[in-house]
Amino acid sequence: EKQKEDNNSTECSDPGTMDLKFTSSRKYISISVPSKSQTMSPHIKSVDDIVVLGMNLSKFSKPAQFFICVSGVFMFYLIYGYLQELIFSVEGFKPFGWYLTLVQFGFYSIFGLIELQLIQDKRRRIPGKTYMIIAFLTVGTMGLSNTSLGYLNYPTQVIFKCCKLIPVMIGGVFIQGKRYNIVDVSAALCMSLGLIWFTLADSTVAPNFNLTGVVLISLALCADAVIGNVQEKAMKLHNGSNSEMVLYSYSIGFVYILFGLTCTSGLSPAVTFCSKHLVQTYGYAFLFSLTGYFGISFVLALIKIFGALLAVTVTTGRKAMTIVLSFLFFAKPFTLQYVWSGLLVVLGIFLNVYSKNMDKIKLSSLHGLWKKNVEERKTRTLSQTV
Repeated sequence: EKQKEDNNSTECSDPGTMDLKFTSSRKYISISVPSKSQTMSPHIKSVDDIVVLGMNLSKFSKPAQFFICVSGVFMFYLIYGYLQELIFSVEGFKPFGWYLTLVQFGFYSIFGLIELQLIQDKRRRIPGKTYMIIAFLTVGTMGLSNTSLGYLNYPTQVIFKCCKLIPVMIGGVFIQGKRYNIVDVSAALCMSLGLIWFTLADSTVAPNFNLTGVVLISLALCADAVIGNVQEKAMKLHNGSNSEMVLYSYSIGFVYILFGLTCTSGLSPAVTFCSKHLVQTYGYAFLFSLTGYFGISFVLALIKIFGALLAVTVTTGRKAMTIVLSFLFFAKPFTLQYVWSGLLVVLGIFLNVYSKNMDKIKLSSLHGLWKKNVEERKTRTLSQTV
């Protein structure tokens, strides 16, 4: 009995283990308490570890983290936008926007597979039916967006991408019966007026303007507005990783596009054209896909460290810089109407961000300041009396 008690005391002294002993019984219940790192997903080392492209940002100070994330966002996405417009500037490539999306989905699938092999947890957590829906929406978002460049100037496409709030609000009103405050409505109105003004300027100065491009990018916006909610819900519900989401959604989307191009006889002409311009098509498409894949990694890190408010501000600045560089590097007609309409869209984005963070950035009223001053005086008087 003494030896058993010694064994029991030894077992109970082990860290992370708790033993419960029943009276006059030799049965024991061992309850293991895992450490904090073990309870997390296997591919995450600690709560504070934020790894981007193999670089642990947690080792740097906050200013250094901000500088690295912003530099990554601007560098990769500016190259991404430049290469995207460069591909469509190749003479004869504009009809093959869907084929570019097919190639892009293929590269994204390869990148996701490589990243998934570098983590310990390789299981698929999200159901296949959910991935089929997400892949369909992803195809709609990126395919229609790429195809619209065959009909629109690149700055016009970027301006449309900035206005995701409009289809989100329309869907919220008609589908979920939501009600929005005056700030949200003002933001949507500013974006709508800015879009109309920018599109009218584009139709005036661009000789190859086609209303089909406006329809395509509008449909892409609608799909983009839905896909974010579906992805967020799926990842929270099933605890899926980013690499898993990228691998399965883009690989299934690759099959969708391949089937569609085969049925519409659009695959053979695109392959024939790209085989004659290997560097200008496949070479640029590889760099285009790689920079886009890296860019989203820095955006996610920026959101995780500094929050969505600062991330939206940075990405909005990046889009504005993309438009400026597009006018600098690629010859296209310009009018001041682009500037005023773009500023109107930026104002709408600011109002949208302010509406989502009113409780965080709300300024104190005069009554609140006066009340706070009175309370401080009372506290000071009481302390002097004591």
